[in-house]
Formats: sequence, structure tokens, C-alpha cells
Amino acid sequence: MSNQLEAFWMPFTANRQFKAKPRLLARAQGMHYWTPEGRQILDGVAGLWCVNAGHGRQEITAAVTRSMENLDYAPPFQMGHPQAFELANAIVNIAPAGMDHVFFTNSGSEAVESALKIALQYHRLRGDSSRTRLIGRERGYHGVNFGGLSVGGMVANRKAWAGSMLPGVDHLPHTFNLSKNAFSRGLPEHGAELADELERLVALHDASNIAAVIVEPIAGSTGVLPPPKGYLQRLRQLCDKHGILLIFDEVITGFGRTGEAFAAQAFDVTPDLITMAKGLTNGTVPMGAVLVKKEIHDAFMTGPEAAIELFHGYTYSAHPTAAAAGLATLDIYQREGLFQRVKEIAPYWEDAVHSLKGLPGVIDVRNYGLVAAIEYEPWASRPGARGFDTFVRAFDAGILVRSAGDMTAMSPPLIIERSQIDELVGTLADVIKATKAG
Repeated sequence: MSNQLEAFWMPFTANRQFKAKPRLLARAQGMHYWTPEGRQILDGVAGLWCVNAGHGRQEITAAVTRSMENLDYAPPFQMGHPQAFELANAIVNIAPAGMDHVFFTNSGSEAVESALKIALQYHRLRGDSSRTRLIGRERGYHGVNFGGLSVGGMVANRKAWAGSMLPGVDHLPHTFNLSKNAFSRGLPEHGAELADELERLVALHDASNIAAVIVEPIAGSTGVLPPPKGYLQRLRQLCDKHGILLIFDEVITGFGRTGEAFAAQAFDVTPDLITMAKGLTNGTVPMGAVLVKKEIHDAFMTGPEAAIELFHGYTYSAHPTAAAAGLATLDIYQREGLFQRVKEIAPYWEDAVHSLKGLPGVIDVRNYGLVAAIEYEPWASRPGARGFDTFVRAFDAGILVRSAGDMTAMSPPLIIERSQIDELVGTLADVIKATKAG
């Protein structure tokens, strides 16, 4: 078996450890995966934050099949196909008011790159060409392309390429405060003032040099950090005050995870651009997008009508197959009321995950909507190993969770039943109890 596995260099994976003891998934349906041996695994992370409507949705399969039979590919440069425009309108229909244009990409990483480029050119078109500086946040994750790495703030992702990052990037502090906010239910009470750090960066660099601030409304890959109460509102006010664009990276929080189509609506803060991917197609076909406010889009539409306005895009932007998957996915969300369902089940989810408080080594539980993280006291000899060990043991016990350092993150499909929440959290509790000190 190991020889057959060797050719594939796996992403974000301990390749040698994996190939010595593979964790393979062979099929999926509803809330579950199955291994090649037939062992059932309860999916506690919606694949990778993306299978929001559950696995094996025949509506999506049928839509994709019809699309591929009818139109396998259409060039997106200077040409179009109907489904791209249909999907853009469907996204705008559930988007925050005033965000009415969609630029399609193939991933969250590409959506971030596109949003950063749109923000930079927007200022240039308006005569503010000195606004080139980008502001990210510590512990932020914005994909793995050079722009996203530069504004991102996860050290392991950055260190190997530190000398090749974008110049002119700075970072806000992260909002994690274990001493004040441990075991918060929903949004933590303390930390809104951390948004004021943007004032310090403005004083250092001057607003005339700053193009955009990009943050995840809920930081995801770093271990689920909901924003302190009032934090995002304060960030919006400061960006408005200084003429800085605000970008929400909603690759994880988009499409129902917070109980709304976008976290921007859940938190009642409208940014200037929103990046999305994952739940857009229920994880079936790679696709991402950037939602853009009308005034930003319109700033590009001022030159000669026959001239290209934005010299940016991808061969597979708005690919017909992906667009078909997106349309079918959004139809499921609406028809089954899955976003509203999150609001209804979120209190039960919150109580369940917070029942883990008091278990050995658990030092924090964080949650919002249908996402949560459990943080552990690190093993002194091996920081990060406890979270990974918990992940492996959980898989062996029949649940799929995600490790992020010494944390377990969970973000199940939005179709999860209460009994499955009990199974997921109960199994994780057993794993935590059985985990020995490292």
C-alpha cells in the first residue's frame, strides 16, 4: 500500500506519518464518510468547512451532469455562458445590501488574491495611487498564494517564504485572550478595543498609504476565534474614517455557518469586499468568488468601453461545471432553509460543546453558529502534538474532527441532527478522557 501512496505529495499533511498509517475515505453520504474497509465516520468538519448541505446531494450531481453534457467548457475572457450570470445574481440576492457584483475564482486563495488586487486598483483609479499598503491580522489565514500569505498571520505558513512576501504589509493583533475570554459562549466580552490598533498603524504609515484591511469575521483555521463584541463594528468605523477598504474573508463563514448567508449579516457589519469559496458549491467542484460593492465596481467602468477594465482572471473563472454546482447548492440552502436551521440548532450545539469544560487538559471552548473549537493544555515536551493525537484518536473512534495546533475544531454540515451532535461531542469527550499526557 505504501508504494501506491508515494507518488502523491499531500498538502498540509504529515506525509510520512500518513503513509505509514493512512486515513482513507472511500465514499460519503449525508453526515457520514466510509473508509475503504467500510468503517463509518461521522463528519464533524463538513469535509474541510465546505460540505454545508451534507454529502452525496443528488441535486448537485444531476445539475453538474446536465451541465457537462451540454457545455463542457466556455472561455471566460471576452465570452460568457448563462450559468455564470445566473449564479452571480443568485449570490447577490442573498448578499448584504449594496454588494451587487461578483468576480469568480476557483478557490478561497484565489478569491483573496483577486480582492487584494481589486482593492489596490480601485484606489489607483480614484487617484489615490499611494494607497498600496495592506493590513492583515496575526493568526489570520487567507490562503496560500503570496498575497494571502503576506496578509495572513500564521507563522508556520509564512516562515519558509518570509523573504518573498509582498512589501508594505502590516498586521493588527489577534483577538484571542484566554485570561479574559475563556469558555465564552458566542462572542467574547473583552477585546473590542483591539480594533483601535488600526489607529496606531494609521499613525505609523499614514492613511494615505493604506489600501485595505482584511480579516476573517471569525478566524477559522487558527482555531475558531469569534470577534469580541463590538470589534468588527469598530473596525468598520475606523476604515470609513480613514478611507480604507474593509475586506471580510468569508471562505469559512459564508453560506450558513453563522446562521446567515454571510457573517457580515450575522454581525450587521457590511464590508467593501467579501471573499468566499467552500460552501459555495458544497465542496463538490472547486470555486471561489469576490463580492464587491457597487461603487468599487463602477470605479473600474470609466475608460473606453472596448478596453479591458481589470487585467486579472483565471482560465477556469466561472467554469460551467462549477457554476452548475453553485446554483444547485444555493437552491438546496434556500429550499431546505438550512441557514435558519443553524439558528435553531446553534443553542443545542453550544451547550453540547461547552459540556467538555472540565475534562482533562481542556483550557477553553469557543463557539458561534455551527462552529466550535476546544483548546488543550499543550504537552510541555511536544507543543501541537496533543491536538494532532486527539484528531487521530477521534478518527479511530469514528468521528472526523480537525486539529489546529493544540486544538480541535468542529464545523459539521448544517444538516446535523441533535442525536449526531450528541454522538460527535460524546465521542470526542471519550477521546479526551483517554488521552494520556505526552
